[in-house]
Parts: sequence; structure tokens; C-alpha cells
Amino acid sequence: MLKGHFSSAGASIEYGDAKCLFPVGELDATVLQYRDAQLALDGADGASVIVIAPTSLATSYHLTQHTLTAIHVESLPRAVRREIDAAIDAFELIQVGKWNSDSRNHSLAEFADA
Repeated sequence: MLKGHFSSAGASIEYGDAKCLFPVGELDATVLQYRDAQLALDGADGASVIVIAPTSLATSYHLTQHTLTAIHVESLPRAVRREIDAAIDAFELIQVGKWNSDSRNHSLAEFADA
């Protein structure tokens, strides 16, 4: 089952227009991945999330294989925001990738107090 805001997002950015966000590990911004990204996206309203959308079969494959990532828009450098689009400031998070599952994702952090 498709989860996240991939279908309920407020808007999308084509992959080609968002190339300045990749690789996400090199961004000077607040980047959440894996479980942290899932928790941030679960707690966000779909209208405040903008997703990176594929433009071809290759970019679709890349995005589906990409680690689920949430990037806080307000933490992006102004130059990066301008390069993508001025309208991006209306959103809280950028979602890169998606996760498929209807089961709860457990992590070792949940068992730290056990």
C-alpha cells in the first residue's frame, strides 16, 4: 500500500528542476532520512509537503530506490530555494522517495529503554 504524501502532496517538483537537491547528503540543510523522515512526514499535513516527481523511467526508478527523505524547506539556503522555485517557500517539507508498506516500521531506537 502506498504511504506518505506522494498522492496527497500540495504540489510536486519535476526531478530535473530539483537536481540542485542531489545528492541530499551534501545539502546544507536539515535532512531527515529513514525512520526520522517517516515520522516527520506522518506528522505533516499533505498540503504542506511538496514531492519530487519523476520525469522518465530512469528518474522514476532512481526515486523509488532512493531512501525516504524529508528536507525542511526553511533550512535550505536561499540560493537553492531560488534555483528550484520561489513558490517552494509555501511548503514545510520536501519529500524525496516513497515507502510502501502497511506494517509498522520498527527500529532499534524503540527498544533503548527496554
